[in-house]
Amino acid sequence: MGRYFGTDGFRGEANVTLTADHAYQVGRFLGWYCGETKRRAGDESPIRVVIGKDTRRSSYMFEYALASGLVASGADAYLLHVTTTPSVSYVARTEGFDCGIMISASHNPFYDNGIKLMDRSGEKMDEGTIALIEDYLDGRLELFGQKWPSLPLAQREHIGRTVDYVAGRNRYVGYLISLGMFSFKGKKVGLDCANGSAWMIAKSVFDALGATTYVMGDQPDGFNINRGVGSTHIDALRQFVVEKGLDVGFAYDGDADRCLAVDERGNIITGDHILYICGKHLKDSGELPHNTVVTTVMSNFGLYRALDREGIRYAKTAVGDKYVYEYMSKNGCALGGEQSGHIIFSKHATTGDGLLTSLKLMEVMLERKLPMSKLTEGLTIYPQVLENVRVKDKLAARQDADVQKAVEAVANKLGDTGRILVRESGTEPLLRVMVEAPEDDTCRACVEEVVAVIKAKGHAI
Repeated sequence: MGRYFGTDGFRGEANVTLTADHAYQVGRFLGWYCGETKRRAGDESPIRVVIGKDTRRSSYMFEYALASGLVASGADAYLLHVTTTPSVSYVARTEGFDCGIMISASHNPFYDNGIKLMDRSGEKMDEGTIALIEDYLDGRLELFGQKWPSLPLAQREHIGRTVDYVAGRNRYVGYLISLGMFSFKGKKVGLDCANGSAWMIAKSVFDALGATTYVMGDQPDGFNINRGVGSTHIDALRQFVVEKGLDVGFAYDGDADRCLAVDERGNIITGDHILYICGKHLKDSGELPHNTVVTTVMSNFGLYRALDREGIRYAKTAVGDKYVYEYMSKNGCALGGEQSGHIIFSKHATTGDGLLTSLKLMEVMLERKLPMSKLTEGLTIYPQVLENVRVKDKLAARQDADVQKAVEAVANKLGDTGRILVRESGTEPLLRVMVEAPEDDTCRACVEEVVAVIKAKGHAI
């Protein structure tokens, strides 16, 4: 994790830790660096960068700041306007762009925002380029054998332009529709768009495939993104599905790269449920390479037991869909994801895609002719207690010898009946203490043991 960029881009409170100046400088660097790299390789073609944004008030400010920086460095900025993170990835990799940018803080509150960078393949930007951007922001860029205290400005005919590119977003919608293998006619589907990126896309996709759609979280005002709705506040959708007698409901986050679901009874379908349902389906269809599902260390203990019973292997990565995809790409895996609902189907996408995930769940329901509640039978989710402790120094707290001793004591107590995981947040100054065990009381007591040591050693803020 870098000085500015975490596991999912440059994220912070708008105009506090992430400012319009930061965005302008990121645009300046990307426009210049992409152009200079191509020119040194003998390619004089124009630099093209595609930009999308979510519905936060500050997203408009960052969109224009990024575009200004790109244009000043000689690049052309193509604006998708309000759209999803996966759509930016799709457009970048299918339409010959040099890179893509998504402006979003995902599931965070409206006052936060973020800049997510993608390469020409629609994959998350490589760490080497991220390090160069951070060096430039800090005024210590060294590249191509020299120091760059400032970057040259494009002049005359070399100044870039902005292009209204809503057509790219529309092609992504068409792509999703094309993946529908079955008609959704006769199915009543709830869609919670989180007052975010999905509000202009989700309904049109499900309508086109024949579903009867019931939509909530589709009235963004710049401030209500993720507020009481979406995948991080799924109780609203649970109530919605039950009250309206729907067959299934899908909840997205602010930029729609996550999806959680609700079955016809109002039960929550987490990312672990989705990996189980889709992993089993792909295995039965002969479409699960290496018979392996890729998870993160945060996946529930119950998922692993269920996969064991189904004879499906699994791999565990660090938290973050970036690491899931890296493993999948390196090892040729088709399905991976996180408990939070970042699910990657590598045959169709290079990033988590909430809308794609919901279409894949519909596909399993329709092909097997079973309600969602039946598809989860065989998976028992263990009780989990997670406490986020705000700390002065994440690494120092986790590596404290007494904290580690407390963690080891809990692990020995649980044995093979559960587990404990202590990890650093990738985006916030938090140490996450998580325990899974057969009973809630056991989980809580074990978490409290470790948290008490963290506080006693003076790490907590």
